[in-house]
Amino acid sequence: MTIRKASQKDLPFLLSHDRHIAADEIRSVVSLGRMLVLEEEHIIGWLRWNLFWDNTPFMNMLYFLEGERGKSFGRQLVSHWEALMKAAGYALVMTSTQSDETAQHFYRRLGYVDSGALLLKDEPLEIILTKTLR
Repeated sequence: MTIRKASQKDLPFLLSHDRHIAADEIRSVVSLGRMLVLEEEHIIGWLRWNLFWDNTPFMNMLYFLEGERGKSFGRQLVSHWEALMKAAGYALVMTSTQSDETAQHFYRRLGYVDSGALLLKDEPLEIILTKTLR
């Protein structure tokens, strides 16, 4: 298993699999070095982030292909990202998940704490989670 920053050579795979944001945004995130991929023989998952308030790393997406979930890859990828953020001088990281998603339990097990919420019309409650990096 290898965790590394996504590169330009990964774009065809990422553009065909990450349907959550626009293609231009994926290209931008990759060029900024804000996407990690986890691969065995090929990419099986990714984590992408940006900066909330322009100063706090915010994990926007943690995703694994079907058949690759439940194998502790998510824990390893998040841990790697947190270590990178700590080494870069950040003391706090953030993420969010909808209240009807089981990901909230995963993040809490990793030490993330509920820090607020956002409620948009006709959407489930978005739970904001933070973690202090030690």
